[in-house]
Amino acid sequence: MTDFDEYIKQGEPDKQERAQNWRTAIGLQQVDGLTPSAYLIETARQNIEGDITIDEVKRRIDTYYKQQTNRKNDDDDRTEEADKVSSRIAEFLSEKTFSFSPAEYLNIHRRLFSGIYKFAGKIRDYNITKAEWVLNGDTVLYAGADTLKQTLEYDFEQEKTFNYKGLSPQQTIEHIAHFIAYLWQIHVFGEGNTRTTAVFLIKYLRKLGFKDVDNEMFDKHSWYFRNALVRANYENIAQGIYRNETYLVHFLFNVLLNENYSLKNRELHIKYGEYMMQQKTQNSIADTVEKSEKSQENVGVNVGVNVGVKKAILDNLKGNPNLTAQELAIKLNKTTRTIERNIRELRESGIIIRVGADKTGHWKIIERVGS
Repeated sequence: MTDFDEYIKQGEPDKQERAQNWRTAIGLQQVDGLTPSAYLIETARQNIEGDITIDEVKRRIDTYYKQQTNRKNDDDDRTEEADKVSSRIAEFLSEKTFSFSPAEYLNIHRRLFSGIYKFAGKIRDYNITKAEWVLNGDTVLYAGADTLKQTLEYDFEQEKTFNYKGLSPQQTIEHIAHFIAYLWQIHVFGEGNTRTTAVFLIKYLRKLGFKDVDNEMFDKHSWYFRNALVRANYENIAQGIYRNETYLVHFLFNVLLNENYSLKNRELHIKYGEYMMQQKTQNSIADTVEKSEKSQENVGVNVGVNVGVKKAILDNLKGNPNLTAQELAIKLNKTTRTIERNIRELRESGIIIRVGADKTGHWKIIERVGS
């Protein structure tokens, strides 16, 4: 619904720029789990086409929500936030102005969230924590309310006096990642820190001379961007977990140098390494069992291996025909490879069939296997 590729591929500079700005603006709403309305998407298209100005977009969005007098659902309020903030980000990215200062950072937040948050553009006066999925429910330690202003000014001053001269592209990107990670960790505002930081980063990169910033990364991988900021600021030495800016560096390499680093959120989870080791062990066991089964088949031994697994799969599919192989593997404490092999054999035997597409369909049981 938010794909504006046709405008980017047409080659018309004005439409390209507006489409890229809108893609970024809409994509960034994902960091807070927000989805803009179809009305916003259609209005954005009219702006990209050049039929209406960004000011007209904002007026239409304001009028649209003023007319929704019977809205009482919190989800509707969040959609309103997504629509209004998207239009404001698109406007901000279209402007050819920027000032590298704490005041500019505060101003971005004020303009994005005015009328949405009472504290728009204001430094928070309370301490915060946020349970993070990527940290298995733990939180980053954010700056204390008593030191926010001083910490913000210090980080800006340090960056302002930094000399990039003589740095390689990799060193440059690593330094930018370090600065933006620290800026985000302050968490100056009660809400809206990631969206504010992303807009500031894009404008700052342009100021540094990176004219071909790949905004598509912020559209398609905004949640990865946020999780990378989390991992860059979290450590638990007691558990062997340390601050890691590598994920953020990879994101910026894709943004600035058109590299193709894999950006998968699951790989940022602090337990991902343990999960991979577990899967490796399970797959090793599965390989051993599979070789044993084949060996027995080769000598004509019929021991009914895997009948129990197949029965368990069928029992579960009878209760929920939408289960995936991964979900069955978890429920049955088997490897995904084992489940997929047994499902394949059940299909080849005509015991189950797939109704509909692989992603949206479901399983249908034709008959039950015997004991």
